[in-house]
Amino acid sequence: MRIFLFAAALLPLSAFAAGPATPPAAFAQCAACHSVTGSNGVGPSLKGVIGRKVGSYPGFRYSRAMKTLGKSWDKSLLSAYLANPQQTIPGNVMPFAGVPDAGQRTAIIAYLATLK
Repeated sequence: MRIFLFAAALLPLSAFAAGPATPPAAFAQCAACHSVTGSNGVGPSLKGVIGRKVGSYPGFRYSRAMKTLGKSWDKSLLSAYLANPQQTIPGNVMPFAGVPDAGQRTAIIAYLATLK
């Protein structure tokens, strides 16, 4: 009986942990062009972006700069790219000036990490 009650008490917590994260307010500027569901829009889907090879999401037409970079998205590269896309990957065609606030970049990257 105690095991059942203990497991029942944990059920709501496990359901919360498995649910989708809430995007930070700063993510709204990303969501204007990028989906998180796996479908491409103006930009490629950001679902599973951390760990994915740059310029490799299926069905999206990337710039030569993105296709030939030869790196994978990690938190460090994402932070640099979000801060200054043109400086980090010269020749990319994303028309975005960047997110200058380090706290906002950290929040965006933490959210992206939940998108498996």
